Amino acid sequence: MARKTTTRRNSYSKAKPKRSVFGSAIRFIFYSCLVLIFLGTIYHYRAGLAFYLGFKSGKVLEEDEVDKHLSDVRNIQVLENHKGKVIGIDVSEFQGKVDWEEVEILEEKYPVSFVFIRATAGNDRVDRQFTQNWAGAKENKIMRGAYHYYRPNENSIEQANLFIKTVKLQKGDLPPVLDIERLPKNQSLDSLKKGLKRWLTKVEAHYQVRPIIYTGERYYSDFLKEEFGEYLFWIANYNFYREKIEDDWLFWQFTEKASLPGINHRVDVNIYNGDLEQLQFITVE
Repeated sequence: MARKTTTRRNSYSKAKPKRSVFGSAIRFIFYSCLVLIFLGTIYHYRAGLAFYLGFKSGKVLEEDEVDKHLSDVRNIQVLENHKGKVIGIDVSEFQGKVDWEEVEILEEKYPVSFVFIRATAGNDRVDRQFTQNWAGAKENKIMRGAYHYYRPNENSIEQANLFIKTVKLQKGDLPPVLDIERLPKNQSLDSLKKGLKRWLTKVEAHYQVRPIIYTGERYYSDFLKEEFGEYLFWIANYNFYREKIEDDWLFWQFTEKASLPGINHRVDVNIYNGDLEQLQFITVE
């Protein structure tokens, strides 16, 4: 005889849980915050967005230009945040041949008042476009300055001599600039700093004006700020969230992705921490 089996119903195993009111509230708050952040970002960058979505809205963007135009939105915002400051650029052979007669206005609104031009690199390299750029800026009445790209593993005095031989500063030119971006491979930081000071001392003695130091913000704060406090600094920082120049920066290079008439390649843009009269005050006499 077959055994009769019975199935017992577990009263708690099949119960359908009720939707948590608390969980729904949390989700509502979360998505609301996302919307507010999105709207806040649009409002914050309204100047740049208006510029590109307004009278430039008819321009069709190629796929490989999207990144550049996102940068442009931020660049416009930075420029709008520094009304009254002086705007300039820096160039080297990487920008190709520059038509200096066309270099005048950035984004159809912001005058280009100064340019730093790469003259030399290391102990043996003269920039291929330096002579043309140096003369072109002068002929078109753009305040000019020259910079040297420092190679940490090469003799500092030889590097200074090459710069001095190449660059003839005139009245109204900006002070010479030492560009230091890399750490040494086969020497200590102390040795690097001694080399930098030897370059700076020799160049200052020759031109009778104290050089400016160019570097990245992290390099500046980690290695140079304390021991080179007597020098003025030109700082590079392209961080999307940085939109104001620091009080102790003389110049701020805030982008490397700007477009400018007369230059076929993207170019760096800089802000001087003062007005035009103050900029003229620091030039060579």
